[in-house]
Amino acid sequence: MAYDLVVIGTGPGGYVCAIRAAQLGLKVAVVEKRKTHGGTCLNVGCIPSKALLHASEMFEEAGHTFEKLGVVVGKPKLDLKAMMAHKQETIDANVTGVGFLLKKNKIEAFHGTASIPAAGKVVVTAEDGKAQELETKNIVIATGSESAPLPGVTIDEKTVVTSTGALEIGAVPKELVVVGAGVIGLEIGSVWSRLGAKVTVVEFLDRILPGMDGEVAKQFQRILEKQGFSFQLGSKVTKVETGKAGATVTVEPAAGGEAKTLKADIVLVAIGRRPNTDGLGLDKAGVATEKGRVVIDDHFRTNVAGIYAIGDVVRGPMLAHKAEDEGVAVAEILAGKAGHVNYDAIPGIVYTAPEVAAIGKTEEELKAAGVAYKSGKFPFTANGRARAMRHTDGFVKVLADAATDRVLGCHIIGPHAGDLIAEVTVLMEFGGSAEDLARTCHAHPTLAEAVKEAALAVDKRPIHM
Repeated sequence: MAYDLVVIGTGPGGYVCAIRAAQLGLKVAVVEKRKTHGGTCLNVGCIPSKALLHASEMFEEAGHTFEKLGVVVGKPKLDLKAMMAHKQETIDANVTGVGFLLKKNKIEAFHGTASIPAAGKVVVTAEDGKAQELETKNIVIATGSESAPLPGVTIDEKTVVTSTGALEIGAVPKELVVVGAGVIGLEIGSVWSRLGAKVTVVEFLDRILPGMDGEVAKQFQRILEKQGFSFQLGSKVTKVETGKAGATVTVEPAAGGEAKTLKADIVLVAIGRRPNTDGLGLDKAGVATEKGRVVIDDHFRTNVAGIYAIGDVVRGPMLAHKAEDEGVAVAEILAGKAGHVNYDAIPGIVYTAPEVAAIGKTEEELKAAGVAYKSGKFPFTANGRARAMRHTDGFVKVLADAATDRVLGCHIIGPHAGDLIAEVTVLMEFGGSAEDLARTCHAHPTLAEAVKEAALAVDKRPIHM
């Protein structure tokens, strides 16, 4: 059976690409190696982690904030089994929803591992070993990514875990060592920290959240330390030995020096992710890769006609929403439309408490590029709604071009930062200025007023500070 498009992978990029292509009249099939759709994000990543982040935050609130609000419930008791059931219910609802949407849009789904023997052909091998070949005019590779391994360290997903195993732990560890101070490590570390674990983060660089605004990272580290985190920055893990009592982690200074050891019940390796391309047969198909990523042009085309790639397997940030936008863009290109993604307006979020959100350039990037800019900052301590919620940690920072006032970036640490960044994303998508943002009426009392005040502060005229 011939198709206009076969999408390999049904994570956020793949299933969105398939649905948009079907909406535009293309005959579409998808291939998924899991029994359920949704990829890493819905099954073992974004969605389950957010379920546990929210549940653990509620546990923390009940134990430390409720009484100050006049809600007396006594000391909360953790039912980890019920919390994990909530996580699974969330996963099930989402993956079932994706399956429904594929059927609704008349997209044929094949389950098994996919390989590409040549342009126009996709071989699907089921669990029982049976293979079938699909003929298609176009192929989109949307196979996502997997946790990057730490050289010399064996992952067993029991004592030494990736993010996948860290979301399945059966009991709260007393000591959790997190290798890597990026988004995944800090999010999952915060889940177990709230539930009672002592969390130590080992990071090779001399800072947390590499790539994010330096001022935000510094304040965030101080907040996490108040929450009980400890950090060993500028350090590298050289060995992890496991036994019945847990693990012994050998840590050395990144610049060289005396090694020390840490004891841990669980070790989470969260040093990043790598593209998922093994088994696709890209070499045989002649598809070019560079450092593990599929090479594409500005229209998502590989060097082989009729083969495209999106999401974590290509350049750019490994974010679900970036993959979704690329999926829509490539589907529209295949349908003869002008698909496009604005990579300067893609937000990134850390779903901790407080949240961290960013879009556009950091101060460090603007300085390195020699761009003259103005900065406006406003703290949540001066926001009425934040005070009412008793969540006043953090600030909003808006960066604007010194000559044109066009907003070049925004960085938020504070309550609901991931939602607050959305209005700045819209503003930047349309090339808006700090003045545009400052003169837009914001409802009172809301957290969003802090964004408006930061925009006012760009011109040194905040009202409430």
